[in-house]
Amino acid sequence: MSEGEKDTNPQPDQEQQPAAPLSKSAKKRARKKAAAAAAAAAAENGGTTDAAPSGESNPNPAPSGGKKKKKKKKKGGIEFEQPGRLLGNWRRSGVPVGNETPVHKQFPNKFPVGEIMEYTEHNGGTSRITDAEKRETERLSADIYEDIRRAAECHRQVRKFSQSIIKPGIRLIDMCEQLEDMNRKLVAEDGLKAGIAFPTGCSINHVAAHYTPNNGDDTVLGEDDVMKVDFGTQVNGRIIDCAWTVSFNPKYDNLLAAVKDATNTGIKVAGIDVRLCDVGEAIQEVMESYEVELDGKTYQVKPIRNLNGHSIGPYQIHAGKSVPIVKGGEATRMEEGEFFAIETFGSTGKGYVNEDLECSHYMKKYVAPHVPLRMNRSKQLLHFINKEFDTLAFCRRWLDRKGQDKHLMALKNLCDVGIVDAYPPLCDIKGCYTAQYEHTICLKPTCKEVISRGDDY
Repeated sequence: MSEGEKDTNPQPDQEQQPAAPLSKSAKKRARKKAAAAAAAAAAENGGTTDAAPSGESNPNPAPSGGKKKKKKKKKGGIEFEQPGRLLGNWRRSGVPVGNETPVHKQFPNKFPVGEIMEYTEHNGGTSRITDAEKRETERLSADIYEDIRRAAECHRQVRKFSQSIIKPGIRLIDMCEQLEDMNRKLVAEDGLKAGIAFPTGCSINHVAAHYTPNNGDDTVLGEDDVMKVDFGTQVNGRIIDCAWTVSFNPKYDNLLAAVKDATNTGIKVAGIDVRLCDVGEAIQEVMESYEVELDGKTYQVKPIRNLNGHSIGPYQIHAGKSVPIVKGGEATRMEEGEFFAIETFGSTGKGYVNEDLECSHYMKKYVAPHVPLRMNRSKQLLHFINKEFDTLAFCRRWLDRKGQDKHLMALKNLCDVGIVDAYPPLCDIKGCYTAQYEHTICLKPTCKEVISRGDDY
């Protein structure tokens, strides 16, 4: 029943005004009948009414046969629906979805802490949580933690908003622009001090990563698509890299569950002095234990072996260390104080990706060579990139947005001379489906913090 609408199935007069007192059994039958009628009316209305973002039920339901009391909408909020599968309900934040108040104004004192995980004897030692010297070392990095927690809270609120608008039929370019606009508002974009860390990835089906629509791309999200949503936020160069997979069809649930479980396993195993190859081995074992049935055929979920997690540095999304998702990787160890993006990709295809399709992602090299440029347009574009993005990733859509609409030749020239790297979409075989889940963690001296963890995943 919608708000303010009268009950269209009133109880018969003889039930509302009984002629004689009822026996105990008759009263019991009447109560059951009334409950069944109320349930039928609720089912006719879709089962729920517009609730708070956390998904809580209405604490004051209207009595059967009467009018429903109108609920007051939260100021600055929009109706929250979450059609995507395998996502938890948002409980932690009382901020309504769609709120545009910058995060630093919502939390003027301290930003919310991510999920805290104590080290075990296998990944850092159990004594670290009580070690006074380690706690003091941690306090010295308090400013860094506050910056990245601000970025993480912004990421949580942006993805909560995006989960309310991502529905079958939406144009991907519209979705990306709405998500990025909200990201800029919540992080209070301020040049290189705070803003978006890299373009919004919305890779579909066999495309595993590095796809965002260029201007003129009218791709629409279908009801049977599997889309990886990967976007980042940064504050003072401290980057949150976090991703999840959107699907609307329950037949893909095992694919999504396999990758989510593998990512959580990688997070659990990661720690100080842990070998990167051991993390990859644990991830592979978990992911390959899942199967998914599609159109009568059963597929083992395969990790995409040439995609990895990575360490993260200030203004550097890939800081040098790679976290494999299969066994046999490097024996390099994780170290205290490092930030890592633990991300896993699963596929029903070959489990191997190649570059394909039109490129949209670009990034200036962290240590770029000093190369003389002959084209004036290339010099102008490089100056613009240094000012707007520096070593953070960007896309062609952002160049158009900033007035750099005729950039193709100059951008190609910068790539050819080795100043800028192009990152084309990474694709498995056509017809297969891929999924991704990712979180940013920090190996603090006393404990491990999953900074980007939210109620959704």
